[in-house]
Amino acid sequence: MVKTIETPAAEFKSKCLRILDEVHSTGGSVIITKRGKQVAMLVPAPSTKPRLKGLWKDKVTVDGDIRQFNTASDWESNF
Repeated sequence: MVKTIETPAAEFKSKCLRILDEVHSTGGSVIITKRGKQVAMLVPAPSTKPRLKGLWKDKVTVDGDIRQFNTASDWESNF
């Protein structure tokens, strides 16, 4: 379960980097208050696009030699 915590602005200022790490790792959010009133909300950034390198790992297999192949039989010829 993703939790939301509330913290005063002064505490957020002094523990900012730790709080950012916690939000990133847990996916939770932080409501920042000033004099007891909610003024801002810190939420995790949307996930980034997956890297292309390794995207097809364990999804595609290679059958045969991929460096030397003959496609002549794939084309019709009248010669």
